[in-house]
Amino acid sequence: MDSVDDNFVKVVRLLFESEGRVIVTGIGKTANIAQKIVATFNSTGTPAIFMHAADAIHGDLGIVRQDDVVIAISKSGETPEIKVLVPLVKGRKNKLIALVGNTDSYLARQSDFVINASVEREACPNNLAPTSSTTAQLVMGDALAVSLLELRGFTPEDFARFHPGGALGKKMFLRVSDLSANNQVPQVSLSENMSNVIIEISSKRLGTTAVLENGSLVGVITDGDLRRMIQKYPDYRELTAGEVMTKNPLSVSADEMVVNALSMMRENNITQLPVMEGDKYIGVIHLHDILKEGIF
Repeated sequence: MDSVDDNFVKVVRLLFESEGRVIVTGIGKTANIAQKIVATFNSTGTPAIFMHAADAIHGDLGIVRQDDVVIAISKSGETPEIKVLVPLVKGRKNKLIALVGNTDSYLARQSDFVINASVEREACPNNLAPTSSTTAQLVMGDALAVSLLELRGFTPEDFARFHPGGALGKKMFLRVSDLSANNQVPQVSLSENMSNVIIEISSKRLGTTAVLENGSLVGVITDGDLRRMIQKYPDYRELTAGEVMTKNPLSVSADEMVVNALSMMRENNITQLPVMEGDKYIGVIHLHDILKEGIF
């Protein structure tokens, strides 16, 4: 891509070495692009703030601090608000980067660095509505963000820290206990009769119950176990939990990552896991708990 030139490399280096923030400004459609670029910078480790060019000349210029770098976005580079803003930024001695479609414009000539975002024509059939030009601006902004990401050695774990509410953040940080703590704790004794077992499973609404002996987990009984029991034993009410349970069940530690619990469920074609804190049974995590968090 011709626009990713030596000037682009210098801009990346400037932003990487800057001790301040990146202030991105524009007006009209470019303001929308500026806001998206700011969001991408912030989510990938480069502190950034959006400043509307019109508001900047009516008080918002106070956003800009001494060490901040300003990126001004404009297709023409001749927008009245930009032409008023540029000398104010330069007067404060902040470095100014033009992300511009006209490299011979006022904005380009007055800036310390120029990133070329020119296009031959807009996708609009009348060559009027900002379409191709705003796409080019967005591409160059993303290219800056990704370049800085690479320089910072930004990892998926770093990304997750900035997105704790997103699916990736949850995969990185959500633990089994975070979900199982919201569930009831179904449990029966080894000698419990099946009528009470069925009531326990039904009332706790998790499709399973743990079977305990002297406080230790020795088995589980699931909805599936109940269906198989009824088919095999018409007089199942005479049975005990110990006679129906699945012995030595799989379990998961409360401290385990939820994504690993999901893998265990998938590998073993099950939908629930007893949750353990050391040797102590403390609850159940269900597949539905995980899916509700957007982890697939």
